[in-house]
Amino acid sequence: MERVFPDRIEAGRLLAEKLEKYANRDDVIVLGLPRGGVPVANEVAKRLHAPLDVFIVRKLGVPGFEELAAGAIASGGVRVLNEDVMRAIPHADQAIEAVTARETTELQRREQIYREGRPAPELRDR
Repeated sequence: MERVFPDRIEAGRLLAEKLEKYANRDDVIVLGLPRGGVPVANEVAKRLHAPLDVFIVRKLGVPGFEELAAGAIASGGVRVLNEDVMRAIPHADQAIEAVTARETTELQRREQIYREGRPAPELRDR
């Protein structure tokens, strides 16, 4: 597979050039998806003089078929479910609640590690 960018830092530099109009603004924050998206986001944040934070996402795998996504959760209490997959799962509500609880624990653990104990930034109106 041919690479479009030599590395993630260069990808961030090029993306930052496209986003120059957002530089030096108080209403801008750059979010990176760990792990691969953080180097890109870091470069964008540096060049825009904007704060950087992480946005953690976890797949909600179907019990017994974990590679099949029934949905996802994300930082800030976001949960999105694939209704077609949910209809196909026996006892879907119970099953997905257990998976959600487990993945929420892991999401919170990763947020603590990536943020080094800092609270999540306020994203409303940004």
